[in-house]
Amino acid sequence: MRRETVAIEGGLRLDRFVAAAWPELTRSAVQRLIQANLVWVDGQPARASYRVSPGDRITVEVPAPSPSELEPEAIPLDVVYEDADVLVINKPAGLVVHPAPGHAGGTLVNAVLAMDVELEVSNTQRPGIVHRLDKDTSGLMVVAKNDCAQLSLSEQMQRHEMKKEYLALVWGHLTPSRGIIDAPIGRDPRDRKRMGIVASGRPARTHFRVLEQLDGFDLVRLRLETGRTHQIRVHMASLGHPVVGDRVYGPEREALGLKRQFLHAYRLGFVLPSGGYREFVAPLPGDLREALDALGSAFAARLPEGT
Repeated sequence: MRRETVAIEGGLRLDRFVAAAWPELTRSAVQRLIQANLVWVDGQPARASYRVSPGDRITVEVPAPSPSELEPEAIPLDVVYEDADVLVINKPAGLVVHPAPGHAGGTLVNAVLAMDVELEVSNTQRPGIVHRLDKDTSGLMVVAKNDCAQLSLSEQMQRHEMKKEYLALVWGHLTPSRGIIDAPIGRDPRDRKRMGIVASGRPARTHFRVLEQLDGFDLVRLRLETGRTHQIRVHMASLGHPVVGDRVYGPEREALGLKRQFLHAYRLGFVLPSGGYREFVAPLPGDLREALDALGSAFAARLPEGT
């Protein structure tokens, strides 16, 4: 598909001009098109750093998306909200978000592809995926149904405007009971399968607040500013209070009958691509509620019922 426009004003870099002129193209997609010599200025391929001048004729050739090799799979999903741009899904524990080595199928992406949903996204390998949850973390995720929606949601995440709150049960008692963990996260140099607090890692900030002190445990609400891999699990372990049930960053033993980590993406808020801010809440799933009930939690009784 060929697209053309004439620049009215000058000064912008070519990559930024194209992203602004055609917002359905993500910034990474624009970079790929420029690198493939599919963006021209007055009929000639141009670099991303070229400064657009008034009167320049900008042409973009967008190839047809390559067919996805992903197979639709009829996996039931709990859809909390849907409109023309997004799906909000309450992901169950045990479900991987997208295919990766070792998980070619049986993922949330395969399940979305099997739904009666029209996806118009450029990324055919991780269609619509804006953020992820670990396999054994339950809770809310948003999936974009088109490139414009994906760009809108991605930019909100980059500006730390998307609200992402979690509930976690951690070992021991936090002192102080609220605060901010500001520690960079990267691959653990001693074990590349783990993440860790690494000076050269990417910035990561987690806000925490103890909601309830129980017998040997704290129930904690956490809000993420950033979204690094295993961020909550690494940050809580770094304080000496790992998430209960987390056998990678915590003690390798069962507790409270849990077969996975007690971590649930409880609240998700963002501006819809169509306009207007919305928040969604996912009740605690049964296994986590049962663990709180076993501890005599008063807070659990105030939470909405889950399945």
